[in-house]
Amino acid sequence: MNSFVARPCDQHLGCAAASRGTRVSATAALIAAILASGMSMIDGTAVNVALPIVQRELHASSADIQWVVEGYALFVSALLLVGGALGDRYGRRRMFVLGTAIFAVASIACALAASSQMLVAARCIQGVGGALMIPESLALITSAYDEKARGRAIGTWSAASAVTTILGPVLGGWLTQDVTWRAIFLINVPLAIAVVVIALLYVRESHDESETGGRPDVLGGMLATIALGALVFGLIRYQDFGADVVALASMLGGAILLALFLAVERTAGNPMLRLSLFKSRTFALANLYTLVMYAALGGALFFVPFYLINVEHYSPTAAGAALLPMILILALFSRSAGAVADRIGPRVPLIVGALIAAVGFALFGIIGTRPDYWTTVFPAALTLGIGATIFVAPLTTSVMNSAPRSESGSAAGINNAVSRVAGMLAVAIFGIIVVSVTRSHLGDGAALPGRDALLSGIVPPGLGPVAAAAFGSAYAAGFESAMLAGAALAVLAAASAAFLGVTAVTAGGGRQS
Repeated sequence: MNSFVARPCDQHLGCAAASRGTRVSATAALIAAILASGMSMIDGTAVNVALPIVQRELHASSADIQWVVEGYALFVSALLLVGGALGDRYGRRRMFVLGTAIFAVASIACALAASSQMLVAARCIQGVGGALMIPESLALITSAYDEKARGRAIGTWSAASAVTTILGPVLGGWLTQDVTWRAIFLINVPLAIAVVVIALLYVRESHDESETGGRPDVLGGMLATIALGALVFGLIRYQDFGADVVALASMLGGAILLALFLAVERTAGNPMLRLSLFKSRTFALANLYTLVMYAALGGALFFVPFYLINVEHYSPTAAGAALLPMILILALFSRSAGAVADRIGPRVPLIVGALIAAVGFALFGIIGTRPDYWTTVFPAALTLGIGATIFVAPLTTSVMNSAPRSESGSAAGINNAVSRVAGMLAVAIFGIIVVSVTRSHLGDGAALPGRDALLSGIVPPGLGPVAAAAFGSAYAAGFESAMLAGAALAVLAAASAAFLGVTAVTAGGGRQS
């Protein structure tokens, strides 16, 4: 009879074994999340540096080279919230592994792409994988660690993310220059294999225990993808053809579908976008700030590698390292800036950070065609980094503390999606600015061969030295206009922050006054 009753020592050994198993699973979840997040961050930052070289080797049009970035961003942005919901319902580890596998297979397709169209298609599939992988990375950590240990684990994850963000541009520039741009995608494969093996062998499955059985909002995800895709297509087409029927119809259709998406989300039983969160003024204003500020960052900085490589003749490695001052400051001092914001409240840091960032964009806008890095790009990158360091942490705090604790995951997901959508749309809109200003400075731009050069700054073949110099100056004017547009958006972000509450955030996560 007593053979089925565990003795005290057996119980103790069982508890110890269970405890060790829990620790191993939590550590494995942290390692897998760090590797997956690092993979996506290195991929994103490294690819941007390689774009000018990709365009030359694949003979890509300006539209195609934008879609290399926009295709990935489109599917990540539109499906990010759906990916998180799928993990809650069907298993976070399962969706994490599936997303990582899709990301890796698509990365191989990117590396093997023989044309820009193939590369764009592979990047879109990579975005689907990212939409499943990215939200589950943090969800695995959250579910694996208890509240006492969770903060330290997330801090470790954040620090590792900062390191990979720093390494990405330099690694991408070096691989592009000394190996091949295709290697940027191939390095994802061993990382993905390690992530999948660790997750399957050591990470425990988890679900959202509070799930009521509602289906993920697939309809909302489809509407968001089509709407954003139509908007971006129309904006990119506008760069080359102006306000033709196709461009206008695409943008109008995208706007209508976006309105339909909001209507569906308002009545859906389990919406991917919880519109009720926007009833909080702080949440709404913080996301408006995110939309405007990340549009400035995503739109303006997209053109920096093109300008440095094609106009200033930087090597890919040097172009990748050019923005390191900004990233290093952000990585080293964001935590201290967050602590200051906790004491004095987020409004002042958000305003000051945005205004300093505006100065950084303006410095980029006046560098002209002077190749000296230390007197042109360096002070601009340094100033922009100081501004970003001041506003990033307080912005995240404002978003998270303006929502109820029970909806913190939705709040974080929405803010993440807003920042990605902002950058995606801004690349296309800023492209219109660059093309229009460059063309206006050229006068009769149609006389120059290579219309795509208006966006990328590649000097059209066959031009003499004088005409080539004139083209470089014209593109520099377009680049400067984009930077000044970024400065204007940063000032607008500062204005929106002026309406936030003035008190510091409470420890209990209450809303600001």
